[in-house]
Amino acid sequence: QVKLVESGGGLVQPGRSLRLSCAVFGFTLDYYAIGWFRQAPGKEREGVSCISGSDGSTHYADSVKGRFTISRDFASKTVYLQMNNLELVDSAVYYCAAGPPVKYCSSFNVPNTEHWGQGTQVTVSS
Repeated sequence: QVKLVESGGGLVQPGRSLRLSCAVFGFTLDYYAIGWFRQAPGKEREGVSCISGSDGSTHYADSVKGRFTISRDFASKTVYLQMNNLELVDSAVYYCAAGPPVKYCSSFNVPNTEHWGQGTQVTVSS
């Protein structure tokens, strides 16, 4: 059974860092591409970052480039999202997601997503 479980969210001040984790169950990290979405109240769910299942190539939304880093660990079957220099606008529920291993990151959107995690809240506030 495919399952994605996020952790690591919390309350943090602007300029600080958080690391989100997505533990996957029921498949290996080369079977699906894994991405992170976020959704703030009243806004659409938006793609933040994605890591390809086939070659580990990474993709980022313009709004987080240079601040967020996605990575994966095959041994622990975990995908990480390191978020540095957090801003107020980064506050949202962050969702881990899985999609086709090769094409998902180039067409990183909600309709192409096959599996979702339950989400973890990130709040950036002074």
